[in-house]
Amino acid sequence: MNFTTLVDTATLAALLDEPDWLIVDVRHQLADTAYGERVYAAGHIPGAHFLHCDCDLSGAMNGTNGRHPLPSADKLAARFGEIGIDSKTQVVVYDDAQGMIAGRLWWLLRWMGHDQVAVLDGGLQAWLAIGGALTQDLPVPRAANFVANVRDSLVDANYVQNFLATSRIFLVDARSPDRYRGENESIDPIGGRVPGAVNRFFRENLQENGCFKPAEQLRTEWLAALAGRSAEQVVHYCGSGVSACHNVLAMEVAGLLGSRLYAGSWSEWCSLPSRPMAQG
Repeated sequence: MNFTTLVDTATLAALLDEPDWLIVDVRHQLADTAYGERVYAAGHIPGAHFLHCDCDLSGAMNGTNGRHPLPSADKLAARFGEIGIDSKTQVVVYDDAQGMIAGRLWWLLRWMGHDQVAVLDGGLQAWLAIGGALTQDLPVPRAANFVANVRDSLVDANYVQNFLATSRIFLVDARSPDRYRGENESIDPIGGRVPGAVNRFFRENLQENGCFKPAEQLRTEWLAALAGRSAEQVVHYCGSGVSACHNVLAMEVAGLLGSRLYAGSWSEWCSLPSRPMAQG
């Protein structure tokens, strides 16, 4: 059985030693970029490899392409191959941030044509809650040939601006409500949102225990938010293209397929003052 959205901790524990399963730890903090490497070294799920949000899951910034621009497909394919991902690999990715960082790697692998990737539901906290072990032992990489098949699941700033005033796209902002309104902006130089966007804070996808809400509940909530629009019209964004992936994942869990990501997100959008912006 392939897992393409979420996998629970009991399933991971039962299949931890499966040769075609590969676990990736992507713990990260925006304000402490060495955090992930530090906590990974202190203890991680047995067999887990580590990928860094800034160094592995993002490309180089140039001042106008956002805080977490996408890396090239060639760079990603090489990095995935280095840790042993090939067409047969079931990837499980986890963090300790309610899936905010894990969703980024989930989306990247799907964008690259690899469907067999799932986020560990509830993350490291859920793993520890069932008595899951941690280790400091490093996995032995087994090089593989990752072949990219890049999909059309991405839009850029020009696309968003060209169709902003049409029904072609329906923008969903994954940031907290205050940042959506342009308040308390402490990360990007300008507070606000892309005009016309609605707000669906990514944490609204979760239960109190940090696991995703049941699929039917997510479907009901997302259909209400879409208000008759199709999933294919939806373009997700956030501050830098990371937490927006959580909303893409939630829609997939709900069976609402075909939404896309504006990866540059607000940090790219606001870098050009000529682009329209809204507040309040």
